[in-house]
Amino acid sequence: MADQRHLDSSPIVRRLWLSDRQAVLDYFCRLDADTRANRFMGQVSEAGLRAYADQAMSARGVMFGAFLDGSLRGLGELRPGGPGPSNYFIGPEAEAAFAVERPFRRMGLGAALFARITQAARNRGVCDLHVRCFARNGPMIRLAARQGATLSRDGLDADGSLHLNRATPLSLWYESIAEAFDFTLSVSAKTLDRKDAA
Repeated sequence: MADQRHLDSSPIVRRLWLSDRQAVLDYFCRLDADTRANRFMGQVSEAGLRAYADQAMSARGVMFGAFLDGSLRGLGELRPGGPGPSNYFIGPEAEAAFAVERPFRRMGLGAALFARITQAARNRGVCDLHVRCFARNGPMIRLAARQGATLSRDGLDADGSLHLNRATPLSLWYESIAEAFDFTLSVSAKTLDRKDAA
């Protein structure tokens, strides 16, 4: 069960930067076996988890984190479904993946991550956003359905498909402001961590 202090604090959802590499690795290592299996749609070794966390920060796409009391508790990734015209523009199809640490579920972190990823996808030229998961992953299926995804099942797997509207000048402007704020939060957190360590 989550500590009562976490229930009283407001989550911060922001883009993750290369400077967040250690927080991402620590987050993946904290995930329980079932959450790991749901996130990666199969079992992942400790070495595989570390290798994935390391390359995820520099892979094409964008990552967002949900923080509570300065700790990364949920993570969402937006990855291209194929080659894109540039590093920024992902292309017409993309995939989103999410996981929230078990003690911090039902606090709106998944929905907040999904909203940021949907906005980022739209502004990067994505028309169709997919979320794949195990058909038994009820929380993920419910989250995708609440966001308006059309769901289909194929054996043990489920696919949620969400058609996105085209970006507008306002949506692009809003995201640029949000990312500048995210970067400032990231730098501020690192500065505070260094002061605490001193």
